[in-house]
Amino acid sequence: MNKTIRKNQIKLFLLRLLAFFIIVFLFDYSIGSLLRHFYFKQESGLQYRTTYAIEKTNADILVFGSSRANHHYRPNVFENRMKLSFYNAGRDGNFMFYHLAVLKGVLNRYSPKIVILDFVAEEFAQNQYSYDRLSSLLPYYKSHPEMRSIINLKSKYEKIKLLSQIYPYNSLMLTIAVGNSGVNKKRKSDIQGYVPITKVWNGPIQVDNISSYYQIDSIKVKAYEAFIQDCVQANVALYIVCSPYYIKSDHVDYSIILGQNIAESYGIKFIDYSKDTIFTNNSALFADVGHLNDNGAEVFSNMLIDQINTH
Repeated sequence: MNKTIRKNQIKLFLLRLLAFFIIVFLFDYSIGSLLRHFYFKQESGLQYRTTYAIEKTNADILVFGSSRANHHYRPNVFENRMKLSFYNAGRDGNFMFYHLAVLKGVLNRYSPKIVILDFVAEEFAQNQYSYDRLSSLLPYYKSHPEMRSIINLKSKYEKIKLLSQIYPYNSLMLTIAVGNSGVNKKRKSDIQGYVPITKVWNGPIQVDNISSYYQIDSIKVKAYEAFIQDCVQANVALYIVCSPYYIKSDHVDYSIILGQNIAESYGIKFIDYSKDTIFTNNSALFADVGHLNDNGAEVFSNMLIDQINTH
């Protein structure tokens, strides 16, 4: 009798456990599907711009990079002078892993004529932040297998976490709501992905006379090389550019040196404006020490086009 009761108790426990998992699965699937629907329904904001870059743009010229890319390359200058369509795929706070993943998404659809990669100082420095920022690509994991190996770099548990339908969106609920409300369009509009900054820097130039050594992340270096290789294989004209800083320095950042050497080994043009005196002598072209304002972006865009046209 006790054995029968024991078996019934185990069976009841297993049934309840199965029911629990079914409920969790249904909850995760339904909420995750709802969040996914509204994520990809956005028509404004940085998340929309990422989706547009990966899935929609067919522009002849694409710019990749962080916030410096997002604010330094004016579409009208490129289109007027080069007679080619333009889209700025830069995104604040994202670096080499992000650029490579978005490029793979783009090349899965078409090959642009020109790609400009905005390269930042300390691009190859070891830090966890670059891996954490891959969270911005989680919504694309399901539908973009070409990006998965890069997204999986976020952590060794990413494949398991991504079995959840909610996980890619669990920190994005507020921004998804804002993106669907149209508030972003009124708050911070973009022009073909370019976000102009109108303020002017009134502070002193930043002085950096200490050559600080930092550990190089070999995985970032490989991602950079993969970016170059993908462009070469797709027959895309690639220009790697370190855009201006309002920083005076007596040394060259190690990542810039390494990035330039790697680019040149592939026959790719690396253009370094980080110490260009046209910018370091004119604070009116900057919004802060790391970002050009809209006027500075116009000057810089014209200078870069001159370089491209003579290449």
